[in-house]
Amino acid sequence: MKLPTFLLGLALALALPAHAQKLRIASAFDPQTMDPHALALLYHTRVVFQIYDSLVNRDEDYRLEPGIALAWVPNGPTAGRFKLRPGVLFHDGTPLSVDDVVFSIERAITAPSQKAFQIKGVTGARKVDDHTVDILLAAPDAVLPEKLTQLAIMSRAWAAKHGVERAQDFNGKQETYAVRQANGSGPFMLDRYEPDVRLVLKRNPRWWGWSDRRAGNVEEVTFLPLRSDATRIAALISGEVDVVLDPPLPDLERLRKSPALTVLASADLGQQYLAFDQARDELEGSDVKGRNPFKDRRVRLAVYHAINMELIVQKVLRGQGVPTGAFLSPRVDGSPAELDRRLPYDPAKAKALLAEAGYPNGFAVPLDCVNVAWREAVCQAITAMLTQVGIRAQLRASPTNQFFPKLSQGTTPFAEYGWTPNPDAWASLNGLLRTFDPSGLGTFNAGRYSNPKLDVLIDPLRTEPDLTRRRAMVGTVLRLAAEDVPYVPLYRRTLNWAMAKKVKLVQWPSDTTELRWASVR
Repeated sequence: MKLPTFLLGLALALALPAHAQKLRIASAFDPQTMDPHALALLYHTRVVFQIYDSLVNRDEDYRLEPGIALAWVPNGPTAGRFKLRPGVLFHDGTPLSVDDVVFSIERAITAPSQKAFQIKGVTGARKVDDHTVDILLAAPDAVLPEKLTQLAIMSRAWAAKHGVERAQDFNGKQETYAVRQANGSGPFMLDRYEPDVRLVLKRNPRWWGWSDRRAGNVEEVTFLPLRSDATRIAALISGEVDVVLDPPLPDLERLRKSPALTVLASADLGQQYLAFDQARDELEGSDVKGRNPFKDRRVRLAVYHAINMELIVQKVLRGQGVPTGAFLSPRVDGSPAELDRRLPYDPAKAKALLAEAGYPNGFAVPLDCVNVAWREAVCQAITAMLTQVGIRAQLRASPTNQFFPKLSQGTTPFAEYGWTPNPDAWASLNGLLRTFDPSGLGTFNAGRYSNPKLDVLIDPLRTEPDLTRRRAMVGTVLRLAAEDVPYVPLYRRTLNWAMAKKVKLVQWPSDTTELRWASVR
């Protein structure tokens, strides 16, 4: 198979000495920015947390383990005490200190950081001594270590030198030094970042974790954002890339049969949804004036009944997914298994609900979707099904740098999007279902749904220490949400990564991999 000319040139430009272990990873998505607090998206996380360390990390089985914090204990009801690992260095050679941790906590909780929702309840940090820091809390916090798994620690001096003491305003399209430069303490250093072209990481020889038995042997990693399915697979088969994180579904069987390739597969912890604008009095882009149909539960329920998700998974996703009626995977602690069953596909009931709500002839509405092949194909199928019941949805596919700000800004009338939760439910319930507030509540509540009954149930979860009671509280929230239909849950993908047999990776259920463990034979 002939490789496109631009990829051949790129391969030559990235050539390394024969003895160096290099890894080339292709995906449809670009990470968008190197600022670790500017975004909270999967495709950003995949890259940024190879560069930056967190206080707390996860092991191969996705359980908590020490990061740059060796240990942590409560320090009274409103603080957690963390003992730092000695001898950690930033990539510029300067030591990582308690002052850097304090700075990073304060940067992450301050707007326009999109990480604030994840650590809601953290009010700051205080130096205890040269190796100990207290994370300060507004109230007792049962999930504090869980929250700190994706909180990057930055150098205060580096941020001050380059004028990036505050996180990049990603939604405002702000350009800062931290967008294309980075100085973490993680296993890989940023060599160069050319948005939508390539990103190159080099092994950090001074990283504290290389003595671990799990450590890999990769010296250089190149991420290539290749939106075209055909281009990604051509590059993999020809050997110009080693890993494709999102192989096109029609090619999976062929890739599995190839003696030169391996396909890793696992169930996704995350899932896809349809989100509705429930804040504005008039629905943007609709032919219904002066009203917003999505404020009516019957209309949202009609959308649910109009979608044959089983057929979409079978035909569009080639069986690589599971239809779901749950808002969070049953693998999330406390998510009731019975909620995983979807409401029945029933177009007649959908039409009746629309008529009952005052829309016997339906209405028009744009459907926002990211323009990546499998996502766009699902959106096309959904628009066709909705049209059959009278909801004339027009697909608006856009690139990631246009699509994702619509979600966090709450400006989309109707959107398909995905969410990958932590094993603990609080961050997801706060991010998706809590009434929006710029302080870090409802940050990814894209439709600006608001239900005060849910709010008063979600907030105490952050402070409830009893695991049995927490699980019961999570179940209560999710059952009430299922009744109100703030979103339409769609499906959970089967995560498939295609790679050369010489490559060994650990596949987390969050669709990310830790390059510290990556090996190339």
